[in-house]
Amino acid sequence: MFDSIIQKDKELLVFLNNLGSEQWDSFWLAITNQFYWAPLFIFALFLIIKAFGWKRGGFMILALIVLVTFSDKFTVFVKDNSHRLRPNNDPEIMHLLRTLINPQSYSFMSGHATTSTFSAVFIILLLREKYKYIYLILFFPLFFAYSRLYLGVHFPIDVFVGMLTGVLFGTIYYFLFKKLDRKLFV
Repeated sequence: MFDSIIQKDKELLVFLNNLGSEQWDSFWLAITNQFYWAPLFIFALFLIIKAFGWKRGGFMILALIVLVTFSDKFTVFVKDNSHRLRPNNDPEIMHLLRTLINPQSYSFMSGHATTSTFSAVFIILLLREKYKYIYLILFFPLFFAYSRLYLGVHFPIDVFVGMLTGVLFGTIYYFLFKKLDRKLFV
């Protein structure tokens, strides 16, 4: 059964990846690059400071930095212990993919999907009572995660599990953060 799930995962990736075209390649290469998301990050930091002030907002930003660091280290740990080849390195399907970048690390689970979802969920939970449109930030991890499929560097399961982990950890982290926040600022 596990083998059939992995096979379907590979087939789905080949299908999704081959929907791409040269005219969209530069767009998805930009989407997958964290640098191009800097304006969104700066805007989110601005909203946090605006909503909570420099002292409390600064503490929240520090918590966000810790969150991103933890998420990155966690995904590297999982990748290094799962040893799943990236699609662009998988001899069974690599010749069927449109690949524009060629990372060599392991695939499971997607760090882009995990960290972007983790961050977005945490920011939404922090700001949902202050800004009703903050939920639009969810487009960030969705586009970011899809870019990994478009580029052929992650399997759908890698992305799905990464996003699921991001939602779970973002929610848990938020509730732990709120306990500390109440002790320090309320």
